[in-house]
Amino acid sequence: MSVCAVAVATGVAVLSLHVLHRLFFPFFLKDLLFLLKVLRYGAQLELSGVTRTVRTVLQRFIQQAQRVPDKPFIIYDGRVHTYRDVDARSNKLAHVFRDSVGLRRGACVALLMSNEPDFVCAWLGLSKAGCSVAFLNINIRTKGLLHCFHCCGASTIVIGADMVECLEPILSSLLEDDIQVWVMKAHSDHPQVHTLLDKLESASDQPVPAALHATSSLRAPTLYIFTSGTTGLPKAAVITHLQSLKAAAGFWAFGAKSDDVVYIPLPLYHSAASLIGVGGTIHLGATCVLKKKFSASQFWQDCRTHNVTIFQYIGELCRYLCNQPQTDMEKVHKVRMGVGNGLRQDVWREFLSRFGNIKMCEVYGSTEGNLCFMNHIGKIGAVGRSNFFYRLLFKYDLVKFDMVMDDLVKDQRGFCQHVETGHTGLLLSKVSSTSPFFGYVGSKHLTERKILRNVLVKGDAYFNTGDLMVEDHQGFIYFRDRVGDTFRWKGENVATTEVSEALGLVDFIQEVNVYGVEVPDHEGRAGMAAITLRPGFTFDGRKLFHHAVRELPAYARPLFIRLQEEMEITSTFKQQKFQLVQSGFNPSTISDPLYVVDNDQRSYVPLTADKYSTIICGNHKL
Repeated sequence: MSVCAVAVATGVAVLSLHVLHRLFFPFFLKDLLFLLKVLRYGAQLELSGVTRTVRTVLQRFIQQAQRVPDKPFIIYDGRVHTYRDVDARSNKLAHVFRDSVGLRRGACVALLMSNEPDFVCAWLGLSKAGCSVAFLNINIRTKGLLHCFHCCGASTIVIGADMVECLEPILSSLLEDDIQVWVMKAHSDHPQVHTLLDKLESASDQPVPAALHATSSLRAPTLYIFTSGTTGLPKAAVITHLQSLKAAAGFWAFGAKSDDVVYIPLPLYHSAASLIGVGGTIHLGATCVLKKKFSASQFWQDCRTHNVTIFQYIGELCRYLCNQPQTDMEKVHKVRMGVGNGLRQDVWREFLSRFGNIKMCEVYGSTEGNLCFMNHIGKIGAVGRSNFFYRLLFKYDLVKFDMVMDDLVKDQRGFCQHVETGHTGLLLSKVSSTSPFFGYVGSKHLTERKILRNVLVKGDAYFNTGDLMVEDHQGFIYFRDRVGDTFRWKGENVATTEVSEALGLVDFIQEVNVYGVEVPDHEGRAGMAAITLRPGFTFDGRKLFHHAVRELPAYARPLFIRLQEEMEITSTFKQQKFQLVQSGFNPSTISDPLYVVDNDQRSYVPLTADKYSTIICGNHKL
């Protein structure tokens, strides 16, 4: 065969392979490189636990403070806090926690603070003192807040200066239980609320003994982060060093570098901002811009001022940005990447069209879950990516689920059934030694409720995500809906049982069935409650409004009320939610009386056709 013929044959073969690759395996190389990168990191973590003292996020921070002491770590409200600054202040706090507060290694401390540098300093300071830390949701009030505090077993609570008022309704209960209350202030109006800032002045900024925070196990708990669950009040998810380290590598896995500037507008009491945001900044040795609250009008100016390159988001945040008036400066910035979850396809496309070629990296996973999907390709609408290699290493299944019966579909042997590719199924993640589920602190019962057993074969165990998902023929994962007793609104998980229990305390309510309904141009589902009235009572919208404000965080308060003669139930005597969800809140198609929250009137008022139209058109703020 001539040289020319060989060259032609080789060219045809290469071209054929290229065509086959493009047609059938278009993401093979990207998948392989991404997976190898992540697996190498995971192997290093596991190896460190075997060969030497485990390296934690805290130790990584101490290392960065020694390596780049003068580099900005946190930029907040125009002020720069270097790695050296935060290291020194957290050292001072560690000494105060030990010497003045009397904390010892192994203690659990609850942290109730809004976004500010001292949240991070207190977190690191407590960790340096050898304590585990429970992050409390600052939106939770009274009964819920007291429950969160007690279930994590904390003996001390540290609160921000702006949180004192929130704590007042339960302060006497805490003091009766001999709980120490410490506030980030120099002076206190309450003799039994102790102050921290005045004690920092004389505290040493030298490191506490490393033995206090050393650990020999990746699986040792370091944090407790609360998640709304199906059983009512929030549950404290156990966060181990292993989970913290994996989350901290998220930005790095997507290609972030040490010279990146990360914008964190999400609340630090959630794992996204604390573990991925702050933890990821520490992992890289990068800089983060911390915001007390997200502001759509200030966002792009902040990004330009601080040369932000990466920002964290939830879907609502991007929608708020798209709803801002267009300007000539929209594409004048250095942002190249967004990392978050819950971004709808339509908002995703509009966001890229308006603000430029920004790589949006969706991450799927729950705080306590043992499975994570990452959309490293950037496929619009997908929450994650799977492939042949991923399935070998991380065992998950999509199984059939009956939305009407609110139950799994099983075969004659009592096992679950796989869904076909492209069909919706309930996502389950296998629990094993390599994919452990650490559960919730203080409740084996709640932990066990999240585990399904004998799913596909006798003796297996799966973590129930509660999410209906679809996997397409290319391996992209798409979120479809929540099942059971939770839904998502305003970036928060709402537990319908918790809301039902709170509303059930109102004197005129007989029964409550809480569920989420879709509202056009809004992410997640808005809370709606179907209620029946006690005999002899009438509906009082004003009383219900004030009760909801007092007992529930803003995101959990029902926006719509539906009065029913009797509560519908399934054949298995569960409350019927599916039909209610499907019927929505349109007064022209629902004969039952409907009400909508009116914050101006501080009441639930009749939902008329006109009011419905203003909601659908986006003129009524929800």
